Amino acid sequence: MASSLRQQLFRVKPVPRDGGESGSQLKRSIGLVPLTMIGVGGTIGTGIFFILSEAVPIAGPAVIWSFIIAGLVAGLSVLCYAELASSVPVSGSSYSYAYSTLGELPAMGVAACLLLEYGVSTAAVAVGWSQYVNQLVNNLFGFQFPPELLYAPEEGGIINLPAVILIALCCLLLIRGTTHSVVTNTVMVVIKIAVLLFFVAVGITGWNIDHFANFAPFGLGGIMTGAGIIFFSFVGLDAVATAGDEAKNPRRNLPIALITALILVTTVYVLVAVTALGAQATEDFDGQSAGLSAILENIVGASWPGTVVAAGAVISIFSVTLVVLYGQTRILFTMSRDGMAPKIFSRVNPRTGTPIANTIIVSVIVAILAGVLPINFLAEMTSIGTLAAFTVVSIAVMVLRHREPDLERKFKVPLYPVIPILSIIGCLWIIKDLRPITIIVFAIWTALVLVWYYFTGRKNSVLGRRIDTGMIVLVGPGRYRLGSSEGELYDGGELEESEDRVAPRK
Repeated sequence: MASSLRQQLFRVKPVPRDGGESGSQLKRSIGLVPLTMIGVGGTIGTGIFFILSEAVPIAGPAVIWSFIIAGLVAGLSVLCYAELASSVPVSGSSYSYAYSTLGELPAMGVAACLLLEYGVSTAAVAVGWSQYVNQLVNNLFGFQFPPELLYAPEEGGIINLPAVILIALCCLLLIRGTTHSVVTNTVMVVIKIAVLLFFVAVGITGWNIDHFANFAPFGLGGIMTGAGIIFFSFVGLDAVATAGDEAKNPRRNLPIALITALILVTTVYVLVAVTALGAQATEDFDGQSAGLSAILENIVGASWPGTVVAAGAVISIFSVTLVVLYGQTRILFTMSRDGMAPKIFSRVNPRTGTPIANTIIVSVIVAILAGVLPINFLAEMTSIGTLAAFTVVSIAVMVLRHREPDLERKFKVPLYPVIPILSIIGCLWIIKDLRPITIIVFAIWTALVLVWYYFTGRKNSVLGRRIDTGMIVLVGPGRYRLGSSEGELYDGGELEESEDRVAPRK
């Protein structure tokens, strides 16, 4: 018997009881350290190497508080992510968490946030990467890319060619296999942290306390707007949760990796921001390309320190692009497996153990965005997608605590429910200070995804099809039994189907 419309929109996917098996064809090959490096690698990059030139003119030296506020809000949300990752250890991040707590329609709303967050942020970091590539080749070889091949049409160019090339390289690496990708990312993370510490060591020699005299010229509004722009650089933390199907011992390792990555990232961000502001006057940040390199060159009076930082930025932003592109493909993989996206996104190549077609399609779309859109618009669109997803995760923690009080949780949010509530308030507080055009575009995009769900995803839902055909029977919110109310409890894993039986896939 077909479900009613309300039942269809809010049907809840069962929470898997076994963190080791989720019915996925993806290989569990990522340990604790590589998981942590995914978080650090996907976060430290364009956010600190480039975003100061966008945020300092808006917030002034008080951009330091913008970083701290963004880090605190991200931290509250990460604690919520950690609890859900320890209790719902599957790929898909906040999409999967929403599906297992709030229902199918809210999950698709979160999917809209994530698709925007990951797709647009990949494009944004690729655009920032091109500036440091240009700086590096100029310092080493005296060559620069022509403006037509370095800037988006809105900025006077034709296409950002280095950004397109970067995405193509990341695509090729992801196609080779997840193990190759995480090892490469870990090496890049070590290099990027070393380069940023080098920047701090050299930059501190140019310290001028007078640069902090007019600390908050634009008041609290400027600080919060700056936090909204900066927030996109915390997207990599969410990428840890997208690896749920490929993480070893996910109930333990995912929460530890999330919290460790947050601490490392926020510490490095604040150190670099304070050093940069002490070394350069606020007005010099506006419109500055490859800013950290330029600061060191001005302090030392030579190009070699800037060359070191530019080389580090090229490596670090490569790793960010790699991680965020990876996250986007795994979200689409999970949606496709649920029937919410075309089947091509969940086809896994048996040789590489990766969704090759998925990776290529995503890379082409992101390359187009990176080639033709300016970074300031891309950064704000990423921020609002990230903030909306973080809000839903915080709500999901409270819903799952109420609905599944006995569910195994290796990590629990401390001071519950204060922290989830503060996380929601913090996210909404930052969203309200984003530009109206950003909020309008986000609302239109979310509406389009929900229309897709209503006419296509709702009818192709794997969970819905199994409920409607009687393969599984609803016995409570997110809890089902196989075949009949006396059957075996269905725990959310994949099902094998045949004409005469239905059973959990081993």
